[in-house]
Amino acid sequence: MSGENNNDKSPPPEGSKSAKIVRGALQAVGGGIPFAGGVFSAIAGAWSEAEQDKFNRFFKHWVRMLQDELKEKEDTIIEIMARLDLQDESISARVESKEYQSLVKKTFREWSGAESEEKRVYIRNILANAAATELSSDDVIRMYIDWINQYSEMHFQVIGAIYNNDGITRGAIWRSIGKNRVREDSADADLYKLLFRDLSTGGIIRQHREVDYHGNFIPKQTSRRPKGSGPKPPVSAFDEMEGYDLTELGKQFVHYAMSDLPPRIEFETEMEQP
Repeated sequence: MSGENNNDKSPPPEGSKSAKIVRGALQAVGGGIPFAGGVFSAIAGAWSEAEQDKFNRFFKHWVRMLQDELKEKEDTIIEIMARLDLQDESISARVESKEYQSLVKKTFREWSGAESEEKRVYIRNILANAAATELSSDDVIRMYIDWINQYSEMHFQVIGAIYNNDGITRGAIWRSIGKNRVREDSADADLYKLLFRDLSTGGIIRQHREVDYHGNFIPKQTSRRPKGSGPKPPVSAFDEMEGYDLTELGKQFVHYAMSDLPPRIEFETEMEQP
């Protein structure tokens, strides 16, 4: 006598075609990730149709995000190749070398979608200049790639302002990047001071110091405060006395990240099909 076996697992409820695809994807992912496999399989089997529809909407957004990320990578690679003279044997050999391929893999392995178009351009410039010039070693270039993820656009605005005007003060930098005056005890002022600490400890900027003919720093003459003048006043976040310069690392970063090689060829990416 045939009977229904209560121990058999019932198939998940039928729904839209897209919901089935999502369930299948979760089951496939569950099989590929041992730690999460049980969780994904349970979710795929226990979903109601309403839950599937909700997740399907999220899944579509997720796929779109991945597609946008892949498109950014595609555009970046095309723009790099358009800027390189592959007829030059040294550049061609560099692009095909394991060392350069390692830089490219590092960049795109750690790519999480550039925060902005400006950061994507910095990444493109670094890889293009790393193929065309030998100013910095690959170890230094790897650090430049890390800086793109580590620092914000405001960090790079400050770097650019100092590059354009050696010895510029913090107050002058604040004005040059288009910021309005704020209180000394404001969060913006604290952020600005933190930004300078980041760049100073990161070896990108330093306080301006005179050097001799051989490039050695000339010690500053210390000025003594007269007795009875009270404690030394705190330094403003927007100080107008001490100037800043880029270190050699900072200058080379500007060359790699902020100097754009002009395209050698024109190209058009394929239009997305409707």
